[in-house]
Amino acid sequence: MAKYAIGVDYGTLSGRALIVNVETGEELSSAVFDYPHGVMDSALPSGKKLGVDWALQDPQDYLDVLYHTIPQVLKESGAAPADVVGIGLDFTACTLLPAKKDGTPLCFLPEYKDEPHAYVKLWKHHAAQDQANRLNRIAEERGEPWLKNYGGKISSEWAIPKIWQVLEEAPEIYAAADTFVEAADWVVWQLCGKESRSACCAGYKEIWNKKTGYPSDDFFRALDPRMEHLTQEKLGQVISPTGTAAGGLTEEMAEKTGLLPGTAVATAIIDAHVFVPAVGIAEAGKMLAIMGTSTCHMLLGTEEKQVKGMCGVVEDGILPGFFGYEAGQSCVGDHFQWFVENCLPAAYAEEAKARGINVHKLLREKAEKLRPGESGLLALDWWNGNRSCLVDVDLTGMMLGLTLQTKPEEIYRALIEATAYGTRTIIETFREYGVPVTEFYAAGGIAKKDPMTMQIYADILNLPIRIAGSDQGGALGSAIFGAVAAGKKNGGYDDVFEAAAKLGKVLELTYAPKPENAAVYDKLFAEYKILHDYFGRGENDVMKRLKSIKKSYEA
Repeated sequence: MAKYAIGVDYGTLSGRALIVNVETGEELSSAVFDYPHGVMDSALPSGKKLGVDWALQDPQDYLDVLYHTIPQVLKESGAAPADVVGIGLDFTACTLLPAKKDGTPLCFLPEYKDEPHAYVKLWKHHAAQDQANRLNRIAEERGEPWLKNYGGKISSEWAIPKIWQVLEEAPEIYAAADTFVEAADWVVWQLCGKESRSACCAGYKEIWNKKTGYPSDDFFRALDPRMEHLTQEKLGQVISPTGTAAGGLTEEMAEKTGLLPGTAVATAIIDAHVFVPAVGIAEAGKMLAIMGTSTCHMLLGTEEKQVKGMCGVVEDGILPGFFGYEAGQSCVGDHFQWFVENCLPAAYAEEAKARGINVHKLLREKAEKLRPGESGLLALDWWNGNRSCLVDVDLTGMMLGLTLQTKPEEIYRALIEATAYGTRTIIETFREYGVPVTEFYAAGGIAKKDPMTMQIYADILNLPIRIAGSDQGGALGSAIFGAVAAGKKNGGYDDVFEAAAKLGKVLELTYAPKPENAAVYDKLFAEYKILHDYFGRGENDVMKRLKSIKKSYEA
């Protein structure tokens, strides 16, 4: 009798469930549920207005994903509940909520329905930037050693700045919250009836380290005396690595999802990190880029190295037994979309419409005829700041070499090349700090649908590129962890490495670098590095001066 695992992938606007045959890797059925409340960035459901840079969600939406999608995939696949051995889930992060000790979110309580700080703060809630700035300054002044594990800066998107914002702006909510918990861990809590914290979430988003724990009470007292005992009072103390079981499905959740009580529930993982086993990566040196509007770079290592400008290094953060490294680029697909929406001549849009194709396809057709360096253009990929390796949101984009003969497809290709140079910078930085990168994998819509871009990346990186085989890598990765949570004796797997080797998917297609292109791109990348360091490392802060003048008109 076949056995199955279910993976639930929580995104920004919806959640998706996927049911997978744990022996063959066949993806039987998937279902999507759009969050009824979406992202609340201007007002609460009551109409109460929110401030600038707020982004909230209602945790009821996360439960509704389970109640709608799991019964649907069971029905469509024909899988018997008794044959579903485990369930795993991934989530955006840091997506954080305040809750009571029994797991009840504060926003579920009538007295807090109209209090913004009682709701989930979504990953892209940036209203805690002031707290993040102060945290970074204090940590640097104190010489906190953990700061270098996060590239030298803690983001406003992460847990501690968000919690600090609650304390400063709504101290009554801070006091009422028995715990602040990642949405990923909260959903697992609801599934199995007990609190379970993920090393992935804690390590990358809550400044936790497997060997040293959280920062000291003295550090939190330096932030605010009221936060001195934050970690003991309001954060989890029992933290489990990925690839472990958090517990079994409760009677209540079994009834609402159609599964059986006791079905194994895996420890949660962040949405980008879960892609690693989905492509079968189970060893150090293989970088995976999840390419979309932005790009996340995942890499396993055998040692903890402090790599300047990276998003974080966490032991057991991606796969148990490895140090998981994360880097990223803030603007990739958004880069190309910006050009199409703002800079495309009407004649190109008309040509695409007449041919019945979208303008991206038209531009790629024209751009792929160009040879490396033929346009004379070189761009910096900082249209949305730089995440790695400069960690500076105030940097901006640049295009060098424009002439009166420059064509749209030349600019479009230069923007694509710029993102590849950004990825090469990340790879070379890892290598510089002693973290090997020997292979490159890509996942996401761009990787699957854009051969020209993938060939450019292969040529610029001078590495073969393998492409993820599943269109639902997040849900597949979560299903893999669900199978591991079940264990072999229950029809799953005893470790994630065996499961990843069996269930992870890559396409047979590989993009191999073309030596003649790689040679030219080496020369162009050398020029990119000069511009990168000149504008990005303080020699010429013209981008920031220009931004300052711009902001003076917005004040």
